[in-house]
Amino acid sequence: MAEGKKASDLFIECLEEEGCEYIFGVPGEENLDFLDSLSRSKKIKLILTRHEQGAGFMAATYGRHTGKTGVCIATLGPGATNFVTAAAYATLGGMPMLMITGQKPIKKSKQGRFQILDVVSMMGPITKFTHQMASSDNIPSRVREAYRLAEEEKPGATHIELPEDIADEHTDSVPLKRSLVRRPNADAKSVAQAVHALQNAKAPVLVIGAGANRKMTGKMLAELVEKTGIPFLTTQLGKGVIDERHPKFLGCAALSAGDFVHRAVEDADLIVNIGHDVIEKPPFFMREGGTPVIHVSTKTAEVDPVYFPSIEVIGDIANAIWQIKEAITPNPAWNFDHMLAYRAAEVAHTAPLAADTRFPIFPPHLVQQIRDALPEDAIICLDNGVYKIWFARGYTAYHPNTVLLDNALATMGAGLPSAMMSAMLYPDRKVMAICGDGGFMMNSQEMETAVRLGLNLTVLILNDSSYGMIRWKQANMGFEDFGLTYGNPDFVKYAESYGAHGHRVTSSEHLKELLAHCRDTPGVHLIDCPVDYSENDQILNKDIKELSKAL
Repeated sequence: MAEGKKASDLFIECLEEEGCEYIFGVPGEENLDFLDSLSRSKKIKLILTRHEQGAGFMAATYGRHTGKTGVCIATLGPGATNFVTAAAYATLGGMPMLMITGQKPIKKSKQGRFQILDVVSMMGPITKFTHQMASSDNIPSRVREAYRLAEEEKPGATHIELPEDIADEHTDSVPLKRSLVRRPNADAKSVAQAVHALQNAKAPVLVIGAGANRKMTGKMLAELVEKTGIPFLTTQLGKGVIDERHPKFLGCAALSAGDFVHRAVEDADLIVNIGHDVIEKPPFFMREGGTPVIHVSTKTAEVDPVYFPSIEVIGDIANAIWQIKEAITPNPAWNFDHMLAYRAAEVAHTAPLAADTRFPIFPPHLVQQIRDALPEDAIICLDNGVYKIWFARGYTAYHPNTVLLDNALATMGAGLPSAMMSAMLYPDRKVMAICGDGGFMMNSQEMETAVRLGLNLTVLILNDSSYGMIRWKQANMGFEDFGLTYGNPDFVKYAESYGAHGHRVTSSEHLKELLAHCRDTPGVHLIDCPVDYSENDQILNKDIKELSKAL
């Protein structure tokens, strides 16, 4: 017997040292040493899923909610390739995640090239760190490095490959402790420049982006808005950083251009862009001689033809906003009336749409019904589809991370797993997955996992028997309606076959009853909601643009 402890045991100890609570995944033959070591852990729970993608989306969402690294496991070959989408989701979306994959023995293998892919090279472009363990002695430093990089701004996915023969080695290495680290503070001179520019502007505006969705930033931004009265808008990933019931809220940039919120930004003579992330479609375009921009972020601005800020405040965002708030004297000459008038016009335009009780259900009405049914701290997790635009525009977010939508990779299939993770993390809060029929069917098998875990959540399916987002674009581009429709299973029976509760909406009034029933009844619920997408093109591509332009 070799000296020291088994490498896979050490790996689990390293994860425990990092504070790992869950490992999500689908283990394979090459993970069996690791799985055996995990079975003896008192601190880490294995969550077995029905597809590696579901495991990856859950791990990423754990990171999104907590700021701590979510961990997932898969075997080599097809298991590892099934992690690719989740890796991209985490890296683009700024969610800390560590993927662990198995591999055949690397010192001597008798199986030729069976199932063997260069997983490390494959993961390279979509992670912040990827490494094949070639020695058990290095496990502590590699795990520490994977965690450090996953959590450092901008957070993202990391990957470690643990080959079978390395997992079975013995070593005297011990876990490394986490270091104490603080993000550097923004430079006082850059803050002074930003404050000077703000005080001399006539109508400044705050744009809250993906990077601003961090622990203390919302609190500091709310204090800045309270002190100065400067209006704010958000990108989709900045949604909820400040309570959207605030009178100075201008809207969420859900469409690419031409919405009321874009007109409000065009009214500004200075834009403070907070936590801008280039993975989101920009809520405004800069042009030569146009509105100047102050970039407040943890990293310097990535310059492109439509983004070249003049002042940059770089450092911890919450601290930078606090410094600006402390130094600024509100200018009595500031005038935001015109900006706020655009918001009032948007609210006025939405109200009659939200009150439309037709059947199949009208999307803006669905958004309003769900908001009315759910408590303040409820969490909605959107899959990907055209309804995402309706929810981004019309669903009022009260708290950060209560509207999980993915405006980074914008992947289908993440809605259900992200809701499952939310329900696990916050068992006392109401959680709803909102999916199109297309996105739901991409990872619908995780319904079994949700039932097995005894989760309380509702899955609402917007059923139009087609890939509706693409049909909407197809219509907008003047193409014939072609190639995007399909049939669906009977979703009520489908839910029941997993041991979940199935419901089908028959009217607007019935929808209201079902939402209340599912909210108040434990277990996994599925609501099949027929949806009327016939006016998407007219409202989102034409009406809004014409109305906002007329103002």
